Amino acid sequence: MDLVLEAADWHLLTPYVYPAWWPESEPCRQLLSLFVITNLGALALYLLFGTLSYYFIFDHELKKHPQFLENQVSREIAYAVRSLPWISVPTVALFFAEVRGYSKLYDNIEDSPYGWSGVFLSMLSFLFFTDMGIYWIHRGLHHKLFYKRFHKPHHLWKIATPFASHAFHPVDGFMQSLPYHVYPFLFPLHKVTYLGLYIFVNVWTISIHDGDYRVPRLLRHVINGSAHHTDHHLYFDYNYGQYFTLWDKIGGSYKSPTSFEGKGPHDYMRKLREK
Repeated sequence: MDLVLEAADWHLLTPYVYPAWWPESEPCRQLLSLFVITNLGALALYLLFGTLSYYFIFDHELKKHPQFLENQVSREIAYAVRSLPWISVPTVALFFAEVRGYSKLYDNIEDSPYGWSGVFLSMLSFLFFTDMGIYWIHRGLHHKLFYKRFHKPHHLWKIATPFASHAFHPVDGFMQSLPYHVYPFLFPLHKVTYLGLYIFVNVWTISIHDGDYRVPRLLRHVINGSAHHTDHHLYFDYNYGQYFTLWDKIGGSYKSPTSFEGKGPHDYMRKLREK
């Protein structure tokens, strides 16, 4: 995140926003800047990719499904917009620790003992590490001690749209993002790669709520896509994973998506039309 902060300071904050006597390295200034940048960035990613997905990928016929709520899209957006600033508070604390040099993020490819292969391997390990972390956190949030208070609001959307992707209770939203932020404190990761992965995970989160169930046949039971996550919203106790089905299969919570068996929401709508 220090790359983003440096760019914001250079192009905007130092010349136009902050007084000249306030140094860029001052902690309070960095915290304030990170809070604003994090909120604006998260909101921009959510609204941009959510809107593109909603208008160009999401099947609007699903809005006629009996489990699609009245004014659901506006309610999803309103809930997400209210939650994002609260989610950003602990997130900014972790970004601040990165900026102050406590993480294992590095600037140059030469700083990796494995060069470009190390960058590629770190991307894979990031995906597998965060998938594992999110699986267990997500599954834990379904425990009766936490579900009603923190995770149930996200399950309000049985037939989700892309805008449901970030419509979490703040505690739920931060906890499920925690593996992304913990990774660079445990393992070396290139800074630009980290920014790219940060954007990717936001887009992926939107994509598994978009109702587009198309996955290459060979990967249907490997990739945890929208079909799997739709069944998670509908049937509650299945498919907790984020990218892959690995941990659901290990944990005994895997469910073959109903849409792959001709029993999903689109099939239900088709049968309604045929009556």
